[in-house]
Amino acid sequence: MQGIKAPDPTAEQQFCDLVSTYQTALLRMCYLCLRDRVLAEDAVQETFIKVWKSYHTFRDECSVKTWIMRIAVNTCRDMQRSWWAKHISRHVTLDMLALTRETEGVSDDAVALTNEIAALPLKLREVVLLYYYQNMQVNEIAEALGIAPSSVSGRLKRAKDKLRTALKGAYFDA
Repeated sequence: MQGIKAPDPTAEQQFCDLVSTYQTALLRMCYLCLRDRVLAEDAVQETFIKVWKSYHTFRDECSVKTWIMRIAVNTCRDMQRSWWAKHISRHVTLDMLALTRETEGVSDDAVALTNEIAALPLKLREVVLLYYYQNMQVNEIAEALGIAPSSVSGRLKRAKDKLRTALKGAYFDA
């Protein structure tokens, strides 16, 4: 009879390091994708569960960050496509989601920008979040989303155009 194997302490430490490194960034991204803090927290937990279960299959073909972000984006997409999300009314208005100036040192422009990013269609919002908030390169985003780099560039351009129009030059030259 085989005994139960004790968990590898090295793997546990690596996983803890991943959680501490990416937890906040994933929560921000998931929140802006899902527009609900509780769902975002669930998505982050689900992402880390998937990372834990499949870490041994990671092949180093991309960076760990790209791999984790791809899992998080797919988790958010799955949550949005779920039966529950389609049949339960969870209408969140931008006013409910909107950042307020309660946080010390947050400018009106930063609040407006965040609200406009949250209002973008999901496909555009994903690339904006990964490019500007996660500092990922176009090729990394393409790999994380499973699309061509030219599609990422196109989505970034469309997102910037929409933001430029919505913000009426607040961040962009007229």
